[in-house]
Amino acid sequence: MLFRYIVLSLFMLTMTFGCKVNTNNSGNFAYIGGEIINPKNSSVILYNTKGKVLDSVTLDSNNRFVYKIEDLHPGLHSFTHGGEYQLILLEPNDSVMFRLNTYDFDESLVFTGEGARKNNYLIETYLANEQQAKKLVHYAKMEPEEFNAFIDERRNKELIKFQNFLLDREESELFKSIIETNINYNSYADKEIYPFAYFGNNKLIHIKDLPEDFYEHRKSVDYNATHLSHLYAYNRFLFSHIDNLAAQNYYEQHNFHSAFDRHAMEYNKSKLDLIDSIISDETIKNNLLKYKTRDFVSYNHTEAEADEILNHYLPKSTNEEDKESIKELVCSLKLLRQGNPIPNLEIVNYDNTEHNLNSIIDKPTIIYFWSSNSKMQYRNSHYKVKSLKNVFPQVEFVSINLNSNDDKSWKSIINNYDFPTENEYKFKYPTKARKVLAVNYLNKAIIVNENGMILHPNVNIFKSDFSEMLGDLLQKRHLIAQQ
Repeated sequence: MLFRYIVLSLFMLTMTFGCKVNTNNSGNFAYIGGEIINPKNSSVILYNTKGKVLDSVTLDSNNRFVYKIEDLHPGLHSFTHGGEYQLILLEPNDSVMFRLNTYDFDESLVFTGEGARKNNYLIETYLANEQQAKKLVHYAKMEPEEFNAFIDERRNKELIKFQNFLLDREESELFKSIIETNINYNSYADKEIYPFAYFGNNKLIHIKDLPEDFYEHRKSVDYNATHLSHLYAYNRFLFSHIDNLAAQNYYEQHNFHSAFDRHAMEYNKSKLDLIDSIISDETIKNNLLKYKTRDFVSYNHTEAEADEILNHYLPKSTNEEDKESIKELVCSLKLLRQGNPIPNLEIVNYDNTEHNLNSIIDKPTIIYFWSSNSKMQYRNSHYKVKSLKNVFPQVEFVSINLNSNDDKSWKSIINNYDFPTENEYKFKYPTKARKVLAVNYLNKAIIVNENGMILHPNVNIFKSDFSEMLGDLLQKRHLIAQQ
């Protein structure tokens, strides 16, 4: 029955798209197509296995498309629409069609056609990884031995489940390798993250007291798995693994009683040195170098510290585009120092009236950001601000949407969630604005005084101590009365 459904679905898609998809011919090509419900814009962007743009494909009047990839390089390709991103495994003669609803992008994604079976399994493991990552805070309360056994048992169950899946039909070695490594590296990442969650900053020194076999997985790590360079679980492992190794180096230089400082210069330099020394694949190395450097400079460091880490980064990266991006970020952040005026960017309100950002500020203000593509974030940020308004009635909260050319979706979300339209804006030129304000993370917020002068260029309203920090900052500046 399932087979008949897949064949029928593929036939209907093929007839609708007006393109003959012949899976009987042998050749180094593949078809990808799909239907997007509630599209955010008129196109889908396809990427090859190296993350380079293959093409931008326009949706037809039924919000569908089909595209033939010539000279296919088998492996993990990807596609984006409206700021959302997802992987797709393509091998010779595949004809993979998908259907998704942008209101629930990943969860609604379903594949049909030749090659669908492996991609549905891949998206299933991706969603499972997401759920497990959310539960890690709870799992990390376990004692080290218990946690280690739990993660190993979970990994073995997933591997057995996959072997049972393969009993129905043999799949390619490439597919098997991707799923198995996805399962493995997701577990490896949890083990690398665990010490930071379990011990915390004050007791991270006890990382040396973990069971002898806790890091047994490190013996089988491939630091240069090019075909996995876009796989979330693999990158999640590498990011946390580098942090972990650098933390061990950190305590070789600090005494037993010192608290761990993740913003310490030597710790962050150590991360860049480790990446440079243990990874040779340029794509993987350059990405890690870029994001680790960006993480450091995006925090509220001094200009001298930002310049120091930049100069440490530049000789190690071979990606000129990345290097220019980080240089631009450092320059932007220099303009966002405490005491500088907020940049005078053009914004548009709900009623389509244009303003300059500094013209709407006449009291202490928190400027926060959201994207139409991140449902949980925009919902939680508005709910959080609603509660903060009750605690800080003297403070204004300005909400700015970051999306490009997205009026319909932007206003639809505001209306559907009944967000107050007052103080809801979008940037007139979002790409420029994101660079100028260095908005690399959705949870970033900026605090300014009544004159639009920056009090803090980078805060997170979701942090547990945010209200206390804001209260102290405003009292120090005599912007609210002493409590």
